Amino acid sequence: MAGFGKGDDDVFLDLGHPVVNRSVEAFLKAGAVGLVHATSQIAAREAADFVSTSLNSDKKSSKCPLQLEEAAFTVGKQAVQWGLASGIYSSATISLKEARGVHDWKNAMFGGALAGAAVSLTEPNPRAEAVVSGALTGGAVAIAADFIEKLI
Repeated sequence: MAGFGKGDDDVFLDLGHPVVNRSVEAFLKAGAVGLVHATSQIAAREAADFVSTSLNSDKKSSKCPLQLEEAAFTVGKQAVQWGLASGIYSSATISLKEARGVHDWKNAMFGGALAGAAVSLTEPNPRAEAVVSGALTGGAVAIAADFIEKLI
């Protein structure tokens, strides 16, 4: 295991193929970001509820305290969703770059659309409209990010 650099031979985890290496690396890194994001959301919500209840000491909170199991499920789900989106996006864009021989907005659009659709499918009882909407949004965000990256 090497560092977190961006060099071609500097990989986080060597699994034998560059596409697999980058996909797993993207999943793990984005999953960790999702974990931190979900944890901070829960902590902020609980802190706001605590302050609100403390300021209105004459009112008792009708909301029961957040259960540990519910918090763990939320954190885990968001970590997997972030990791899934990043892993699929990386896999698609790298595979298309190798297949087409060029990295352009089309690769980003396809990777973003796949990632958006995949994240939409993680919701309970996903509807076709939600999956299509997730794919369109993912593709649009990926194209915008690709253009912005080239401007900077």
